[in-house]
Amino acid sequence: METALGVPAVWCAVNFLSGTLASLPLEMFVKSASGREAVEGNPLYAILQDAINPEWTSFAWRKYSMVNILTLGRAFTFIERNKAGRVTNLWPLNPLLTTVELRQGRKFYIYEDTRRRIEYQASEIIDVPFMLDADGISHVAPIQRLAKAVGLAIALESYAEKFFLNGGVPPLALYGPVGSPAAASRAATDVTKAIRDANAERRNVLIMPKDHELKPVGIDPDKSQMEAARRFQIEEIARIFDLPPVFLQDLTHGTFSNTEQQDLHFVKHTLMQWLTAWEQELNLKLFTARNTKNFVAFNQDGLLRGDFTTRMNGYATAIQNAINTPDEVRSMENWPTHGGDAAKLHIQGATVPLGSQKMGHNGGPPLGDQPAANENKNTDEAKAA
Repeated sequence: METALGVPAVWCAVNFLSGTLASLPLEMFVKSASGREAVEGNPLYAILQDAINPEWTSFAWRKYSMVNILTLGRAFTFIERNKAGRVTNLWPLNPLLTTVELRQGRKFYIYEDTRRRIEYQASEIIDVPFMLDADGISHVAPIQRLAKAVGLAIALESYAEKFFLNGGVPPLALYGPVGSPAAASRAATDVTKAIRDANAERRNVLIMPKDHELKPVGIDPDKSQMEAARRFQIEEIARIFDLPPVFLQDLTHGTFSNTEQQDLHFVKHTLMQWLTAWEQELNLKLFTARNTKNFVAFNQDGLLRGDFTTRMNGYATAIQNAINTPDEVRSMENWPTHGGDAAKLHIQGATVPLGSQKMGHNGGPPLGDQPAANENKNTDEAKAA
């Protein structure tokens, strides 16, 4: 894993995905007749949103877990409960020290280090794998499974490093008369030193021994298309983590217009699957089977926000069509709410609170203002007289 993270594209992919998921608000809700309501007073809300235990913040826990998932293939977290069965702390486990076993159809987790061996039941462990193997117990480690693709990127990095550490001089062969192997070795050493010195001092003239010729060995980086190969490996690594290359800082095929669409693609097709995996595992393990009201979910609003003008136009449409109240919109922007009519739904027209606009049948005058039938009859008789 450490070697793979030495490749900039792998580092960027892992850091970007883990940091993005860790930075999203993780909130707790309760189902209600009107939909759902945030449960900010619940101790579990503070654990998930702020700090999972006295030593770990929620952000650090989620990023640590995602780094393990994207490199080692899995993340484990122990759920500490009190005697009443309520969650008090969450403790991340080292995946290299944790194994999974299946006994009589039930899953168990064994954590073992130099000091202790602890066995946990499935209900005590939050388990998020990158991908499960065919047996449904073991997992697939992406870096290990795709070692050849990552290894090629490492080899290209190593080749470029050696080439430039050598002053940009490719391997060379010295042709010419030599008296002995020792003399040939000394001549080669002297010529190599002379080439490096000339390159360092930017001298354009290199003095060669009489009747000797210097020829490069192998293919230079330009002819071997090293730059194109390194760029292709960025795309390969982007495929491993299901990321558009633009998120690995490769803007070769990026424009101002399609980059915005790639943002949406990332949220819908890459991040969404990880959010779903986390939400379902947390809801399965943190709540009992009898709890059908409480659940946790990530707040994605921050990722899907457009620029200021786009947001304001969207908010105006939502307010004028009774989708959101003005106070709800202000809350989305972290602005203070006002209450009163600002907490009510409005509808386009005079933009008044929903229900206060009077309307008759087919858009006619208010029904209460229609004259009674006998009043119309008396009026007609009076006109005839």
